[in-house]
Amino acid sequence: MSDFHHDAEFRLHTPEFNELNKKLDRRDFLTKTSLGIGALALGSLFGNKLFSSSPHIAPASGVATGDLEADILRALPHFAPKAKRVVYLFQSGGPSQFETFDYKPMLAKMMGQNLPDSVRKGQRLTGMSANQSALPMVPSYYKFNQHGQNGTWMSELMPFTAAVVDELCIVKSMYSEAINHDPAITFFQTGNQLPGRPSIGSWISYGLGSDNNNLPTFIVLVSKNGQKDQPLYARLWGNGFLPSKYQGVQFRAGKDPVLFLNNPDGYDGKNRKEMLEYLSKLNQMQNAAYGDPEVDARIAQYEMAYRMQTSVPEVMSTADEPNEIFEMYGPDSRDSGTYAANCLLARKLLEKDVKFIQLYHQGWDQHSNLPSGIATQCKATDQATAALIKDLKQRGLLEDTLVIWGGEFGRTVYSQGKLTANDYGRDHHPRCFTMWMAGAGVKPGLVYGETDDFSYNIVKDPVHVHDFQATLLHLMGIDHERLTYKFQGRRFRLTDVEGKVVKDILT
Repeated sequence: MSDFHHDAEFRLHTPEFNELNKKLDRRDFLTKTSLGIGALALGSLFGNKLFSSSPHIAPASGVATGDLEADILRALPHFAPKAKRVVYLFQSGGPSQFETFDYKPMLAKMMGQNLPDSVRKGQRLTGMSANQSALPMVPSYYKFNQHGQNGTWMSELMPFTAAVVDELCIVKSMYSEAINHDPAITFFQTGNQLPGRPSIGSWISYGLGSDNNNLPTFIVLVSKNGQKDQPLYARLWGNGFLPSKYQGVQFRAGKDPVLFLNNPDGYDGKNRKEMLEYLSKLNQMQNAAYGDPEVDARIAQYEMAYRMQTSVPEVMSTADEPNEIFEMYGPDSRDSGTYAANCLLARKLLEKDVKFIQLYHQGWDQHSNLPSGIATQCKATDQATAALIKDLKQRGLLEDTLVIWGGEFGRTVYSQGKLTANDYGRDHHPRCFTMWMAGAGVKPGLVYGETDDFSYNIVKDPVHVHDFQATLLHLMGIDHERLTYKFQGRRFRLTDVEGKVVKDILT
């Protein structure tokens, strides 16, 4: 018998172990011992670096998962990343591609004509338009013009974004499987239409760790000036079955940007560090007894909260920003919590090496009154979006920061409800829509993919949601097929069992 096994056999019969074993049921015992032996075995392969704070190897729940093969495969990054950080500008509600990026001039001659069956091909409609007696097609109310070195067509609603079009990689051939908001947003953010899976930011936090010990790896910002036509749920930035320390942390406008972070009234916080040290000892005792990985997560969260008490007020303040920066982002940038202010805050967080920042802006669900509704949305977002691109570029951050813009699906070529000369609505359409990316690792000034004359079907270079997710992870140095987490006997990943990297859009 080896020294290791002899020592383990001896310890199984000590009085201390017998006392501990009385407190453990069979499942707790197996969990505790399997995690410990798995950690020792993996440590012997990687050496002392396994349990360091290095983001290159980020074991689940702070140590090993108990699955030796998965832990070895997760040594990250898998290859040199082109993007060190991501800011994802999620436009909730489904922006219409017809009024933004997908120019369809032929529709001007087909105003009011019924959508041909040869185009629809029996595809599913939502319950909101399935019972219409007709599906009258409608062109964009707004004009399109060519911009940039390649003459890219863009709507007059987005003049500021048009000015930076040479930085954008516009993908017109996105498609999804979900036709309603909740499953569609959940699919984009977690890789599955049903709730319960980890979000993109949580997967990245789990896989790559943090480059800033004083701020969360994954931060969420929600516009206060977005129209609340569709709800947003915290599970969209949740950790799912990953340990809770990988969930997104929402920063809010106001005096308490992070809930429960500030000291309560009447407490000066002088002995807070001492209190946390004692609390950590209690948590460590509980962890020693039960081997629950959530205890490790709890310890890490308390420690992070303590460091954030100093770091958050600093990063949330824009008092030192010069006037020209506020002018570049627009007048709303002085109003904390607006989309423009959140774009400016995102730039500050990126400067602090926060790895994944998610902005949510609601209000793009225009089933009626689309011409006025989408004009309002573009006015609230266009200038700040373009300013973020320019600001990152002038600071040298765009070359290793990936910027993403897009919603959960597109809109229909036909009008939902009453159609007039200057008013109409559009229903949900998952079969083709537009997103764009800019910055680290993507080809600038590129328009990728094509739709038919009705923007109803894709005719060239389709990009599925899982393809988008696989490409995002690839740019972060992650092989999407190898970033897995074993849960309930199965290895899960963000892209489920699908997804391919869209190499044609990469530099």
